[in-house]
Amino acid sequence: MSAPAERAAVPGSYRPALRAGVLVGGPLYDGPATVHLVKDTGTGHAFKVGPREAFLLARMDGTRALDELGTEYAAAHGKRLGEAQWRQLLALLGTRGLLDGAPRPAAAEAAASAAAGPRTLWRGTLRLVADADATTARLHRVLRPLLHPAALVPLLLLVLALQAALVVRAGEALDATWALFRNPVLLVAAATLLWLSTALHELAHGVVARHYGGTVAEIGLRWRLPVVIMYCTVDNYPYLPTRWARIATAVAGAVMNLLFLLPFGALWLLAPPDDATRDACAALVLLGTVQALAMLIPLPPLDGYQIAGQLTRTLGLFTASRTYLGLALRRDAAARAYPAPACRAYVAYPAAVLLVLAGIGLALWAAARHLLTGS
Repeated sequence: MSAPAERAAVPGSYRPALRAGVLVGGPLYDGPATVHLVKDTGTGHAFKVGPREAFLLARMDGTRALDELGTEYAAAHGKRLGEAQWRQLLALLGTRGLLDGAPRPAAAEAAASAAAGPRTLWRGTLRLVADADATTARLHRVLRPLLHPAALVPLLLLVLALQAALVVRAGEALDATWALFRNPVLLVAAATLLWLSTALHELAHGVVARHYGGTVAEIGLRWRLPVVIMYCTVDNYPYLPTRWARIATAVAGAVMNLLFLLPFGALWLLAPPDDATRDACAALVLLGTVQALAMLIPLPPLDGYQIAGQLTRTLGLFTASRTYLGLALRRDAAARAYPAPACRAYVAYPAAVLLVLAGIGLALWAAARHLLTGS
């Protein structure tokens, strides 16, 4: 048993404190249960606890003695913890290395490296910077003025204006895109620009997360040939201070993709009608818009799925929704154990996915009809 756990055998003056870097998330629906995520950023270990455990963990900051914690717990939950329960809780925290002064579990980084698998010519990852968080911090210092509403709102209005123009002139953009696919030189140029857009997409996640107090663990390249993409891992995304901060971080990549298109949209709309650059820009705007909106489809592992999870406050939304619907359709008594907000989320999510997929199908049908008939 760890030293903190032994001291917990006599509750009173001992003031437990979580180790620096231990994060406790807000409540999430996990099937019929409500859970909180806990992570030790020093080891990467993460696990789930119930609301009562999270209540105590959130208050273990070294300023409250066990007696004070017990009084607050009793006021909130109508029951005091006994000595055996304190001993069990503190022993668990000590064993996991979450208490200040307790030894850390060994070899977490080696296990994570082994889980990542070996790097080969055909697949693997490569870190591009030694300190991703410092790199993101520098980018944030430069770009922070653009995140102020005074700058961001006009930019978003320009994005909406470009998207409205794309809807109105969709036929022209489709024709230009079809022509682009028959021009290898322009197609390679467009593909290069779209790849650059994906790199900016990933960096935008990191910069916005940093804006809300997040940390970036890695920036690098991931490949499964012939696909090579950039990635940016936000280490504490589920623990950002507010749900809005998490949603903003998730949507930042798609917004960056659309902002990237603004200068090309201006060339498309303002260049002379017979200009070849104009047609190439029209195609790039259409392809870039498809790229951005595809990331917002609410299916794993896309950004839209992260946004749906935050909007509904759920964990593992896809699997949990499927499980709940199966129980509900069979009229299984287990379905009645789900909280009402979770039930609504698990019903609304598949309906929203079907609606989005129907919209995609309709758009593809309209595009094919235009290219085949010219109408």
